Amino acid sequence: QVQLVESGGGLVQAGGSLRLSCAASGRTFSTYTMGWFRRAPGKERKVAVGISWNGDSTYYADSVKGRFTISRDNAKNTMYLEMNSLKPEDTAAYYCAAVTSRSLTTQPTDYTYWGQGTQVTVSS
Repeated sequence: QVQLVESGGGLVQAGGSLRLSCAASGRTFSTYTMGWFRRAPGKERKVAVGISWNGDSTYYADSVKGRFTISRDNAKNTMYLEMNSLKPEDTAAYYCAAVTSRSLTTQPTDYTYWGQGTQVTVSS
């Protein structure tokens, strides 16, 4: 069983930055494909970014390209999401997710483990 714990959310003004972290329990973090998903109020959960087990492959939704950066430190069992130039439309609950896979996937139904989420609110 893997537990994922997100941190780093909060309230920020438009144009500001936040850094989210996702800490994972267990010894097999390096075998997980990881992703950050977000759910805005009244909308469905969608992938924002994804990263392969070794960090060689990444995925960015068009809406976050050039502003968000995903990274992972397998030695620390932690994944990060650096968010810059934040916009009000980035306001959402952000969830980290993991799946034991060598293939990067962006479908939420493919992911096995989920964190509780952290709220990001961007004011205009």
